[in-house]
Amino acid sequence: MSLFNSGSGREATGPISFNVHWPLVLSVLLLGMAGVLLQYSVAGGDFSPWAWRHAARLMLGLVIMLMIAALDVRTIFSLSYAVYAVVLLMLLGVEFLGVKSMGAQRWLDFGVARVQPSEFIRLGLILALARFYQSVYHSDVSRPINLLIPLLMIGLPCLLIFRQPDLGTMIMLAVTGLSVVFLAGVQRRYFIGGGLAVLAAIPLVWQNMLTYQKERVLVFLDPNRDPLGAGYHIIQSKIGIGSGGLWGKGLVEGTQSRLNFLPEKHTDFIFTIFAEELGFFGSLVLMLLFMLMLFLIFQSARQMKSQYARLVTASIGVSISFYIVVNLAMVMGLAPVVGVPLPLISYGGTSLLTFMVSIGVVLCLERHALTEMSRG
Repeated sequence: MSLFNSGSGREATGPISFNVHWPLVLSVLLLGMAGVLLQYSVAGGDFSPWAWRHAARLMLGLVIMLMIAALDVRTIFSLSYAVYAVVLLMLLGVEFLGVKSMGAQRWLDFGVARVQPSEFIRLGLILALARFYQSVYHSDVSRPINLLIPLLMIGLPCLLIFRQPDLGTMIMLAVTGLSVVFLAGVQRRYFIGGGLAVLAAIPLVWQNMLTYQKERVLVFLDPNRDPLGAGYHIIQSKIGIGSGGLWGKGLVEGTQSRLNFLPEKHTDFIFTIFAEELGFFGSLVLMLLFMLMLFLIFQSARQMKSQYARLVTASIGVSISFYIVVNLAMVMGLAPVVGVPLPLISYGGTSLLTFMVSIGVVLCLERHALTEMSRG
């Protein structure tokens, strides 16, 4: 029996130029260009040091994204477990060979570039879990063995990331993995039980959190607790967002950026600069672009014939959605500061390339939407 059985309907039989989902590509490119514009503004109207790097990575990511989109879907399917295993080994390498920066050991230094494997593992986990559930009949997804294996696949990288330490990325990875499990059809009672277990474990987790992590939670509850220390980010971010008004102060005119009131302005708090300089209506346009991209991803997921393709596509959409929501909630003071980037906008090479590679996978699966896969 062949691994893939072609169904009737649209198939990727012609050149990529006739098959790729160009509206999705355009939405990604527009968001990336918005990131370049913001990096230019944050630097005071200068392409150095962030904007030109972001632009170069965006172009590289675009090439890689289209190359992945042009792949035979069999390639992605067959490499799913291998991708997960390789990135897991990289995470393990961080434990022993990782580079320390700002009190955390999260990067591998390859000489020409530093790579953060905790970003890549998100896609690897989605691919591996979807590959696992492709081999499981829907009636069997809630069997204990079919719960234990996915939980181990999620838990192992989460443990390695927690040790770096990177609590924010660990939480996002856990949510991404569990979203795949949920979308696969596991009975809701397991999630309810798991939620109750998490609530019961909060005191134990609190005792084992680092001092700065505890402080972030306490400051989230009361930013004025430490206005010049841990609460400084949130207070300055709220000031910036509020001062933008309806139309904003204009590019390069944001005082929070220009006068260096806001730390991490080019990474985690980039949306604050956007809201201050382009105001409510500019922010609304950005949100509409994100919504368009996500709509196109979820629309593609609905068209997928195979369980594997549906799970990968929908889970990538859910993961990106979580990153957007958590980042916006964080900069508005609605969630603790956990260091989550705004997709395609925040500065960071590994993060940007991971999101674009993920979209490339979606484009590839969308080109083969009606291709059915065997459970072998």
